[in-house]
Amino acid sequence: MSVPVTVRYFAGARAAAGVDTETRTAATLEELVRQLADAHGERLERVLTACSFLVDGAQARDPRAALAPGTVVDVLPPFAGG
Repeated sequence: MSVPVTVRYFAGARAAAGVDTETRTAATLEELVRQLADAHGERLERVLTACSFLVDGAQARDPRAALAPGTVVDVLPPFAGG
């Protein structure tokens, strides 16, 4: 069952998506990522392949795990620096 989730983009993911945050409806992280790529196009799709995802502050380990209503998903591209 799809539930409403908040997606927050950081750094290059934010630039590729063109928004800081948005609300989507998805059942799993895998479904959500597919929706994001479809909605925002090839540029974001390329970035998403290198991203890490936090689900309510914890690193997502299973992309097929069910999302709970009100979940916050952070989209984090690789960061450079030291």
